[in-house]
Amino acid sequence: MIITATPFRMSFLGGGTDYPAWFKRNGGAVLSVTINKYCYLQCRNLPPFFEYKNRVVWSRIETTKDTDSIEHPAVREAMRYLGITGGLEVHHFGDLPARTGLGSSSSFAVGLLHALFSLRGEIVSKRRLADEAIHLEQALLKENVGIQDQIAAAFGGLNRVDIGQSGDYVVQPVLMSDARRQEFEDHMILLFTGIARHASVIAKKQIDALPEKEAVVRRMQALVDEGLEVLANGNDLRAFGDLLDESWQLKRSISDAVSTAAVDEIYARARAAGAIGGKLLGAGGGGFMLLFVEPARRAQISAALGEYLQIPFRFERSGSRIVLFEPEE
Repeated sequence: MIITATPFRMSFLGGGTDYPAWFKRNGGAVLSVTINKYCYLQCRNLPPFFEYKNRVVWSRIETTKDTDSIEHPAVREAMRYLGITGGLEVHHFGDLPARTGLGSSSSFAVGLLHALFSLRGEIVSKRRLADEAIHLEQALLKENVGIQDQIAAAFGGLNRVDIGQSGDYVVQPVLMSDARRQEFEDHMILLFTGIARHASVIAKKQIDALPEKEAVVRRMQALVDEGLEVLANGNDLRAFGDLLDESWQLKRSISDAVSTAAVDEIYARARAAGAIGGKLLGAGGGGFMLLFVEPARRAQISAALGEYLQIPFRFERSGSRIVLFEPEE
């Protein structure tokens, strides 16, 4: 039996430049971090004592006699891709809900592949995990996704990722002292809007709009350098909040699917209560909102938005990892 834990991610700056439709012409750059909230995948070879051959537990429980009958698309296509023909049992559970802007589908893809490779005795690098998950989501599942989420889930940590026109990428950890990292974390509030959405649909609208919004996306990409300058040089962290606000306003201008009246109201209330900046995480439309707040103002932000669930978190540095490995006897 194998259990993998794969972190969710928060994207700060540069989101959208990791879509192939953009980076194949312009390159891309993103700044993101993984947090200590995880997608867990438990996998084992299913003994041949049951009427079914495969059992997949997610928001439903599936039992099938062959791979093609599995309804969960990522499980079905991963098994096909890896040539897994024996009986398999997969259980999924997570710390946070899916379709909420934290890269959950990519965390699932990375964690599942990590488990399946491990189950057949293969040790794979973080880069291969990311690359295989990108292939699974883009080529096999035909999802409208970029490549930053898979990279973040596999590598973990606070990173700048530079993407070349060929799709090659370089992961550069952002170095800072423990005190600076703590200060950075303490400026963030993770707020659940209560709205779940299908990111692929929203992302498709953004991708279609990219040719007409080139200046906007170039500015969003340039914000990565400015954000790193704030973090690396010990500048006042309020400037990072200003960059998040600018990035959010730019992103909202790309497509009317990015935000909603309800989301705009939450953000306006947060700003009125003292938030420096923030953004919806992921493609938009709902899910989790990141607010950047001076620590002294956290209480008043919480009071102003008391009806919304706030999730405590910390950064994590490990990426996808195996938390249980029990070889079959």
